[in-house]
Amino acid sequence: MNDALNNTSPTKSSMYLYLVCLVAALGGFLFGFDTAVISGTISLVKSDFNLSPVSEGWFVSCALLGCIFGVSFSGKLSDRYGRRIVLIISAVLFLTSAIGCMLSVSFTFLIVFRLVGGLGIGVASMVSPLYISEFAPSRLRGMMVSLYQLALTIGIVLAYFSNAYLADHTGVIHNTEVMTRIFSTEVWRAMLGLGALPAGVFLLCLFLVPESPRWLLLQGQERKAADILVKIDGAEAAGREIQAFKAQGDIRKGSIIELFTPVYRKALWIGLLLPFLSQVCGINAVIYYGPRILEQAGFTLNNALGGQVTIGLVNVVFTFVAIFTVDKWGRRPLLMVGIGGAVVSLLIIGALFAFGITSGPWILLFILAFIACFAFSFGPVCWVVVGEIFPNAIRGEAMALATLSLWIGNFLVGQLTPLMLAGLGSSWTFWIFALCCSPALLLTWKLIPETKGRTLEDIEAHWKKDYEH
Repeated sequence: MNDALNNTSPTKSSMYLYLVCLVAALGGFLFGFDTAVISGTISLVKSDFNLSPVSEGWFVSCALLGCIFGVSFSGKLSDRYGRRIVLIISAVLFLTSAIGCMLSVSFTFLIVFRLVGGLGIGVASMVSPLYISEFAPSRLRGMMVSLYQLALTIGIVLAYFSNAYLADHTGVIHNTEVMTRIFSTEVWRAMLGLGALPAGVFLLCLFLVPESPRWLLLQGQERKAADILVKIDGAEAAGREIQAFKAQGDIRKGSIIELFTPVYRKALWIGLLLPFLSQVCGINAVIYYGPRILEQAGFTLNNALGGQVTIGLVNVVFTFVAIFTVDKWGRRPLLMVGIGGAVVSLLIIGALFAFGITSGPWILLFILAFIACFAFSFGPVCWVVVGEIFPNAIRGEAMALATLSLWIGNFLVGQLTPLMLAGLGSSWTFWIFALCCSPALLLTWKLIPETKGRTLEDIEAHWKKDYEH
């Protein structure tokens, strides 16, 4: 056992592991909340600021521009300055955005603070799962990273509920002119500002969590890393982790160019394609345009909105399937079963629309089946896999590329879904989503290795062995 381990004093604490990972997962909660809360504010903001269609679209989509910029700089920053400090930056951005949107004096200021929120989403969407994947022990890494996706889905559902509650309780708080404006006459301010509460909690908690032990090892801070690893998983496991890391030699001067060499070509393809395909399967089309799709199936608006809440709840519940099975059954089985089920569900939904079978519960039933399949496979397992497959020295920058791929897919779906629904109809829209989803089965079968229970160093070594043979 090395000197750093001999001198460590902490003892293993499962509670410590879970609490730290839950704090990091709050980044996912804020991501989900900030993304979904906009749905309840669009008509209100449009009315208050008398927006043109172009301005309305800019209000909805401007955060995406912030996301792209956020992802672009978060990888390099997290590799250079650490994962924790970049998470703190994301929390500050979320907090600034929520308060700024709530108090905006003009539409221009509202857009500026939505862009700031987008920066926070972009940073959190990359760094939160990265931090958890490096922090959690190998045998629990899948479960811990899946907490990020669970927090994201909970954030979406709570955004729906908070929007509905605030819309139904306008005028409850009216003791001052400012409060009346926020909670009554312009309630969209309260909807957007509510995000300041979880953002503040996230920011405070981040000052209590440690840096990623693998990043510390990359910086040569072995003693600090050993203290954390012992506290996470005990001295024996910590010793194995450090020895495996040292066996790689000096990797502190890694370059993103390495990712484009033949050794890591498969990892690069997985990192770019899996996140992209997880978006073009249509998940956000169902979440964002759920009411419109259900209305086309004959649901009334109130029933459609109720169906959207049901969609959100199913998304949360079935994420637990991944949490409790991803480290037991493995990544590949969950992806194969879930993606296969998603493709079948999308094909059936398209057929129901094509044959006019829109009365009764069938459309909603198979939409929920699609959501359930996504929730225990694509949703969480995508983050697990992309957090594992990249080399230690460039994991931050590599995950930034993967996350950027996800946001490109998200953007395409968001822009094209209304056009497809209007021009092609619901049936062809869902069949196209099924077609776009299908390549993920081939990707999983041919390229993605099973990584359950393997250390990050072992996975990195796998690519080198695979290339040599």
